[in-house]
Amino acid sequence: MKLLIVDDHAILREGLVALLQQFEQGADVLQASDTAEGLRLAEAHPDLDVVFLDLNMPDQGGMQVIPIFAKSCPQLSVIVLSSSEDPNDVRLALKSGAVGYVPKSASPKNILSALRLVLAGEIYVPPLMLDLAPAADGGLGRAVPEAGERLTERQTEVLRQLCRGLSNKEISRELELSEKTTKSHITAIFKALGVVNRTQAAAAARRAGIVAD
Repeated sequence: MKLLIVDDHAILREGLVALLQQFEQGADVLQASDTAEGLRLAEAHPDLDVVFLDLNMPDQGGMQVIPIFAKSCPQLSVIVLSSSEDPNDVRLALKSGAVGYVPKSASPKNILSALRLVLAGEIYVPPLMLDLAPAADGGLGRAVPEAGERLTERQTEVLRQLCRGLSNKEISRELELSEKTTKSHITAIFKALGVVNRTQAAAAARRAGIVAD
């Protein structure tokens, strides 16, 4: 396993390195103190699995860098590690292309849980988001009826399987897709529906009539 940490605080980086190497003995953990260095390392190491990215960086904000990572290193999963616990930051990071968001106040157990989930092709949403009720317009962003029209036929098929409670691996097997493709479809579905987790996606799909109750 090969990981990258992009954070301007050396103490935090070293602590996270120790935690990750405890989780996976022999893990190769690279470090960058700014986003420019992080992007250089990501491009130089195409075998990276996950990058932990701080939002508040001195040179360029992490939120602006998420789409750049997604474009230049599409195989690399981005987990935001931030001091912000603002739900709006969580939503924006996930819509920008991150597949996980971990507040820096999270316990080591939660950080490792996020990593396991992302490595399995899932999206990690922090507990602070799970109890939020969907907005009155039908979700956490765009209106659901319009979002339903934005989904491709394949994304609709994936969403229907997701509503059945299937995992990414099970959806991939059911629809004869690679897990990476399934993950990409689910990320696109979340963005289209304006939601941040599977429960909200299923509820939004039912409200929009995409799947039956």
